[in-house]
Formats: sequence, C-alpha cells, structure tokens
Amino acid sequence: MRLALEEADQAAASGEVPVGCVVVGADGLELARGRNEREARGDPTAHAEVVAIRAAAQRVGGWRLEGATVYATLEPCAMCAGALVLARAARVVYGCADPKAGAVTTMFGIGRDLRLNHRFEVVEGVLREECAARLRDFFAALRARSGP
Repeated sequence: MRLALEEADQAAASGEVPVGCVVVGADGLELARGRNEREARGDPTAHAEVVAIRAAAQRVGGWRLEGATVYATLEPCAMCAGALVLARAARVVYGCADPKAGAVTTMFGIGRDLRLNHRFEVVEGVLREECAARLRDFFAALRARSGP
C-alpha cells in the first residue's frame, strides 16, 4: 500500500486526484503501478486501477491476472471494480472507502456478488488514514484555490 501511496503522491503532484494502485502477482512480485491520469490523458477511464491493470496485463502477456492482489489507495468505483472482476484479480486491498462512488463495499458489492462469474477477496482499511489524508488535503487545496 505504501507503493500505491507513492503513486497517489505523484498523481497529486501532476494535478490529478491522488489515487494510486499497485498490482502484485501471485508470486508476490510487483507487476505494475498506476495513478490517476484522467486530466493528462483526457480519458475518463484513466483511473489508477485501470492504468495499473492494463500495464499488468501487458507485462504478463494476457488479460488474466489470476492470483494477483491489487492495492488501491481508494475503494474502486464501479468501472474499476468491474475491470478487476474481468481481469480475474484474486484480492483487492484498499485504503479508504469512497462514500460517493465506492463499488466494492460502500455502494455496491462488485467483486463479492455471487451472480458474477468471478469474485475476489476484499481487504479494506489498510493505511486508511494516510490514504484519506491525501484526498482531504488535495481537495482542501483545490477549494482554497477556487475561492468561496
């Protein structure tokens, strides 16, 4: 999760919402990292998880990330959670919940829903406060720049 926080810090330094993600293979070796790049790419799908999933798939030479653990600083949204199901991730570990868009635990149970063809284990709250502080600080600074 600390590596994912480093990615979140790099995202914030680039003016992106500070969310980071790291994909680790079943063997415990890092496959890929990602951070929010929506602004830089002009791409609404360039969330940290999607960026990392794509890079991991390229590294393993296929779309199946079976046995992989995905570390994300923020609870994945519906798009990212769906991508994690489709990629066959084994486990998703996230830092802080997303009360507005969290789709793994908060608003939906994507990844645990028995109707899906694949499910993943969920571990929530790892370095919760550190992950949440990045987001709080980023949005407080954004509000301060834009004024009342």
